[in-house]
Amino acid sequence: MNVTEVRAKSILSASKVYDYAVNPYIGCQHACSYCYARFMKRVTGHREPWGDFVDVKINAADLLRLEIRKKRRGRVWVSGVCDPYQPLEAKYRLSRQCLEILARNEWPATIQTRSPLVLRDMDIFRQGRGFEVGLSVTTADDGIRRLFEPKAPPVSERIRALDELHKAGIRTYAMIAPMLPGAEGLAELLEGKVDYVLIDRMNYHYADWIYRKYGLQDKLTDEYFRRTKRTLDSIRNAPT
Repeated sequence: MNVTEVRAKSILSASKVYDYAVNPYIGCQHACSYCYARFMKRVTGHREPWGDFVDVKINAADLLRLEIRKKRRGRVWVSGVCDPYQPLEAKYRLSRQCLEILARNEWPATIQTRSPLVLRDMDIFRQGRGFEVGLSVTTADDGIRRLFEPKAPPVSERIRALDELHKAGIRTYAMIAPMLPGAEGLAELLEGKVDYVLIDRMNYHYADWIYRKYGLQDKLTDEYFRRTKRTLDSIRNAPT
């Protein structure tokens, strides 16, 4: 893992998903096989494989303090092209610092991660106005998780994190995207632990070879997606 401390020129960027995005890191230690953020290599100049490098924006919090004074208040996605709670966050605490600034200034935030490290910052989530926290959970089968996300935390740890956050009164969601084989089992696991779910199918070509290698091609069909989505849609009405 090549870790480089860098000084960014800006941190609060426009987003097509929410109003803004804050990405304290470039690159991600989780190295999920299907990750769309691999496109970042085209603009950053990294030659290492995806997952083998992380640039740490050590001035992220300083930039954010300045930039929120100049921009219209809006919802901030933390994060769009990295996991804000990847292992390096335990050392650098950049995501925590940025979320503290957003909470203090009453900016709403949508946090998205795969890591139970997010539980560390429940104090900030309670303080924030309009904060919500989501865990990306793509399958209920940890064997499938290891094929596509070998460096990411186990499914059980993500479910536990959602449960603890939800019980603490924090608005929670599950990002079932991409929908991996075994996703149908999430309906039972997530019941009562989330306020809503977001669902998308596998459409990232980077991981197609895994489907072919392990004979999972039948999970790429439109019918599998429709059938599984009907099962997962029941989570939307789960008791809260």
